Amino acid sequence: MKKILFTLAMAAALPLSAQQKPVYLDDSKPIEERVEDALGRMTLREKIDVIHAQSKFSSAGVRRLGIPELWTDDGPHGVRPEVLWDEWDQAGWTNDSCVAFPALTCLSATWNPDMALLYGRSIGEEARYREKDVLLGPGVNIYRTPLNGRNFEYFGEDPYLTSRMVVPYVQGVQSNGVAVCVKHYALNNHEVNRHNTNVIVDDRVLYEIYLPAFKAAVQEGKAWSIMSAYNLYEGKHCGQNPRLLDEILKGEWSFDGAVISDWGGIHDTGQAIAHGVDLEFGSWTDGLSNGAANAYDNYYLALPYLKLIQEGRVTTRELDDKVRRVLRLMFRTSMNTRKPFGSMCSPEHYAAARQIGEEGIVLLKNEGDVLPINLEAVKKIAVVGENAVKMMTVGGGSSSLKVQREISPLEGIRRRVSGRAEVVYARGYVGDASGEYNGVVTGQDLRDDRTPEELIAEAVEAARDADCVLFIGGLNKSAGQDCEDSDRAGLELPYGQDRVIEALAQANKNLIVVNISGNAVAMPWLDRVPAVVQDWYLGSEAGTSLAAVLVGDVNPSGRLPFTFPARLEDVPAHQLGEYTGTRTQDTVNVRYNEGIFVGYRWADKQKKTKPLFPFGYGLSYTTFEYGKPTVDNAVMTADGSVTVRVRVKNTGSREGQEVVQLYVSDVKASLPRPVKELKGFQKVRLAPGEEKEVVFTLRKDALSFFDADQHRWVAEPGKFEAIVAASAADIKGKVAFELE
Repeated sequence: MKKILFTLAMAAALPLSAQQKPVYLDDSKPIEERVEDALGRMTLREKIDVIHAQSKFSSAGVRRLGIPELWTDDGPHGVRPEVLWDEWDQAGWTNDSCVAFPALTCLSATWNPDMALLYGRSIGEEARYREKDVLLGPGVNIYRTPLNGRNFEYFGEDPYLTSRMVVPYVQGVQSNGVAVCVKHYALNNHEVNRHNTNVIVDDRVLYEIYLPAFKAAVQEGKAWSIMSAYNLYEGKHCGQNPRLLDEILKGEWSFDGAVISDWGGIHDTGQAIAHGVDLEFGSWTDGLSNGAANAYDNYYLALPYLKLIQEGRVTTRELDDKVRRVLRLMFRTSMNTRKPFGSMCSPEHYAAARQIGEEGIVLLKNEGDVLPINLEAVKKIAVVGENAVKMMTVGGGSSSLKVQREISPLEGIRRRVSGRAEVVYARGYVGDASGEYNGVVTGQDLRDDRTPEELIAEAVEAARDADCVLFIGGLNKSAGQDCEDSDRAGLELPYGQDRVIEALAQANKNLIVVNISGNAVAMPWLDRVPAVVQDWYLGSEAGTSLAAVLVGDVNPSGRLPFTFPARLEDVPAHQLGEYTGTRTQDTVNVRYNEGIFVGYRWADKQKKTKPLFPFGYGLSYTTFEYGKPTVDNAVMTADGSVTVRVRVKNTGSREGQEVVQLYVSDVKASLPRPVKELKGFQKVRLAPGEEKEVVFTLRKDALSFFDADQHRWVAEPGKFEAIVAASAADIKGKVAFELE
């Protein structure tokens, strides 16, 4: 329907010969020329109309000129179902189901940019098929606390890893003529009080930790839009923040795209005019009330803006810049006649979801080679836990999806071992029996009135005579867990799961715990469980991916994209007392007292405490041997580079992939620096006995820190170390070099 209306509008607006065709309709012309031509033809009211929403997820085009609407849709794990024009309720379509791809924590855990490109291309094809112009994602906020309910939507704790993974994602999506909207810019690191948290952080921390992924998405990925965050920085909301939007994004980074507000993230017309935001969505009205035939006209950048111009209180200078940016976005997306058609729910997309899930699963523990499950020896498998059957694609906030299908872990295991082993199931615990979000209903009935004691007794009975036991639990996407607009209450597993695991460990020595979550969890039972798997939210092919790893069809190669702390008190955001989890209407100042020492940077400083599992950690069903690293040239000039080489050999009996990580240490610096920082990684596939050389190139930017006084990146001459590692805590070798 959208395409037909666009064609009719074009025909009505253009009674012109091909020779007279306006420049803005000629896609052979440079975009900037087309933008200026369209801008010059627009009335003042038409300019105002294109910079704010006209419905929950769309903004107006210019009907008179044949310029179509701009349609956005939530991501970043799948294309969200259609909602009513003015309301969040479902539109009731029967053809808006999608493929759910694994959550971005899983994508980051692949440590494989090729998977990020595959992910971006695939989800971009689904968005394009549904005629979406802007996909609201990916999220690149840094993992500062394991309580953040939205961590599952992000790439983890390290700015370098996040940057390398987000760039191909952006490029993949936009190759379909669909814009990404990279979010949430910036410093949105927890959910409680997200509208009124004022982040206090110095420039060095801002530039070294919290901005690099956004910068990479803009300057390397060429992102076409950015979403401003809800929170405040320097006392101003991010959607109308002169420092973040004007000085850094549009100034220092030369961003030429559009800044889109988060829904309801704008609070003042004057500030929104002056500072950065180009397209306003979701501000407090449902489009049906507040005394206007079209209540979207009440938005801060709608009639209130027009009135200020008509009264001569502001000029159209800022307006024209905003309209240019929105037009540029339109010419790249809705007005792009050369974009591909896209596809939806294709076999290729399911295959992509399955492969990404398989590569992201992390094997955390495997004593006694309990894994992979030997189907020649195992005849009965007991599966315990609500997460073995609960649909995980519904819920979690704006990333909630309506899927064509979702294969549960229990279903995936049963399919894979069918005819080889018996699979019995016991509930174990009752968590959240509901299955609905914004009108998307799973159809599952998970109600169970039995007591915890009765559920545990049933699980133990099933476990006693099984050859192995799979406990599949963790978090879910309900409020207070991995979910937008709420944070977790603590690090522990909910719903009494620790009791269930302890009972199962006593009943059967061959216990495998599968943790489904987008966050770190406490594991007080770890020393009594021989095998632990970190499984993430894997989307439509969740059960298929998990089963392939459990039985050894796929050798696990995922690595943790964030540190698993042993205790919440070991996390610097909590140890140093600047995280607030109590809701309030007042502005809350949150100081990032840990500075640049987030995640493994903090863990490296600690002498007495060690994380439960370190950043970059993950086991395999095979073994790898590292040679001694070398450098081609031990002295780096200011405009030169250093090449680091290391040989890696598969010394086991299975093919596998190893993630070779390169960290850099500044041996002597004029200010505090981390013990080491990730500056390179490569995922290499090796057959048994195969050996490959892994090569890294380091340049001066890899040695630099941000000097806030000079407001520039500085690399101090002196001695450095290149550190080759299998995780932040597993150093395989070091080699020294110098910067002249």
